[in-house]
Amino acid sequence: MDNDEPLEPETKDEPEMEPEAQNSDETLYCEAEASVAVEKEKSGRESSETDLEIEDTEKLFTTGQRELYLEACKLVGVVPVSYFIRNMEESYMNLNHHGLGPSGTRAIAIALVSNTSIVTLELADNCIMEEGTLSLVEMLQENYYLQDLNISDNDLGLKGASTISEFLQRNISSLLNLQLSGNNFKDESAELLCQALSNNYRIKMLDLSHNEFSDKGGEQLGQMLALNIGLQSLDLSWNHFHVRGTVALCNGLRKLDLSMNGFGNEGAMALGEVLRLNHSLVFLDVSSNDISNEGVAKISKGLEFNECLKVLKLFLNPVNMDGATILILSIKKNTKSKMEEIDISNVLVSEQFIKILDGVCAIHPQLDVMYKAVQGFSAKKMALLWTNPMKLIQSYADQHQITVIDFFKNLNPKGTMTMSVGDFRKAMIQQDKVPINRYQVRELIKKLDGNAGMVNFSFLKKVKP
Repeated sequence: MDNDEPLEPETKDEPEMEPEAQNSDETLYCEAEASVAVEKEKSGRESSETDLEIEDTEKLFTTGQRELYLEACKLVGVVPVSYFIRNMEESYMNLNHHGLGPSGTRAIAIALVSNTSIVTLELADNCIMEEGTLSLVEMLQENYYLQDLNISDNDLGLKGASTISEFLQRNISSLLNLQLSGNNFKDESAELLCQALSNNYRIKMLDLSHNEFSDKGGEQLGQMLALNIGLQSLDLSWNHFHVRGTVALCNGLRKLDLSMNGFGNEGAMALGEVLRLNHSLVFLDVSSNDISNEGVAKISKGLEFNECLKVLKLFLNPVNMDGATILILSIKKNTKSKMEEIDISNVLVSEQFIKILDGVCAIHPQLDVMYKAVQGFSAKKMALLWTNPMKLIQSYADQHQITVIDFFKNLNPKGTMTMSVGDFRKAMIQQDKVPINRYQVRELIKKLDGNAGMVNFSFLKKVKP
């Protein structure tokens, strides 16, 4: 057989290649590169192939999804993944830790060229290598339905970064969310990705955590953010940024995760200066960065002037109650602050701190501060603070012959079933119909699906008091 010719399909009378039954129908597997003989047979052909076609373009659109995938598996010499076959028509596909390898990834990519169902594809920890990455980007040039792709922990390195960068520069896919965590990207990879992202306007969320970027990479990423008009969220936790990288990264983004970078008080000082001037960042996570009270004081100086930040996470830093007090007083001094959430949930506070916080919340009713506990508060007193708020609201609704949903909708000037967390917290604190404290409001937000920054009253149909 000529190595440049595609394999002929099996006749209809022959059974399809499917894996033998395992102990459980739920066994998830792929693996297995083909035998040595099969590898030799296809090696010449694979070296010359640059696209994802099986036989011809017409077959790609006429073959059923399942049959197309099975044919692709025969073509590249891998065992089909039963989980993939069973869930091809679902919107979410999780193939993490399946040991696909580059050939298994190619078979998946071939099947996805014409798939219109899958929106989210998880391929973390599959050793897909440069060949698998190339198959995926070729697929993405044809598939206009896939929006979220996770190829973390595949050790893609510089070659993988180069392939991805070339693809991103084309701006031709529908991809919005790209996760590239743990791929051994160094500053050279950052340079390539930045060249692509400077001109890419489609990617909204990018995860580059658990890589090897230093301050040089941080500066390059910062320069990219000044040019990029689409990126809204960037996760750079668990890298190696210090002062220069920290300063460069805070411009142009709405959401930035710099946790686990260890830039300390020196980086916090630079961050405070950035926050004083920044007009775009609404979410900042600097958890576990060895920031003490001294560093918090520097950040607080910036917060006295900042008018856009809504969420600040300082969890797992060596901060005590004195630092926490400085932090919340900076919000009190800033009448234009939009701060909604401060996470210092490893800090033990006092009743005096609570009194100060009450004063701050009187000026900024949208604010919630999460701390570890209050010194001297008895279990009974804490229980009173956490009295089930839904029961109080239900009782009020029953007395006034209205529904609980009506109660919440009346809080919203727009009268809709959704509301931002900050606006909801402010409305609940300021309303005078049901006596309720900020601890109870926090509990309500959890019940109303407030994790994504919005509360949804329609969930009340499923929530019991």
